[in-house]
Amino acid sequence: MTLGICVAIAGCGAKQPGSARTVAAFEVPLPTEADRNQFLLVLRAAAEVEGMHVDAASGEELKRQTEEIPAVEMTVNAAVWRGSTHDESVASAMDQRDHLGQVWLTFSRGEDAATTSRFRERVMREIMLRWLGTLSLPIMPTGAIPLRRDLVRAPDGHIVNPSEAHKYRLEATERRPN
Repeated sequence: MTLGICVAIAGCGAKQPGSARTVAAFEVPLPTEADRNQFLLVLRAAAEVEGMHVDAASGEELKRQTEEIPAVEMTVNAAVWRGSTHDESVASAMDQRDHLGQVWLTFSRGEDAATTSRFRERVMREIMLRWLGTLSLPIMPTGAIPLRRDLVRAPDGHIVNPSEAHKYRLEATERRPN
């Protein structure tokens, strides 16, 4: 539960370093426990090649969390870390109550962009081969992913529903270059 809360808080409020900026996001259909277990194996194998590791909540931890706080129900909650001491989070994977079984996998640019890019390419190549229904998710100018209810399916993935686009526009002062 703590991992999920930390990831949610990290996306809000304070300006984050460029290395933490989301550069790619996907929705991976993982409807069964077997799919979720295979997905975590794929993440771990790709991470290991680049000297990274994966921390993931167990099924029992997620079940206990849901019993305590039903609104935070998940079937996957994992993070990919650079360094043995959690130096940097480079990817996260989780679903939520409004998209259970549809895990959102997000990737940060990372401090070492070349390494995180190799990891992202390696893991996505394997995911796209195994889970053919994987779709891209839009990334807003702030680096956030829109709410699930504000997305619609498009030929190449999800897009923001045009009727909800106003929610994700930047204020005029935020659009000006620094």
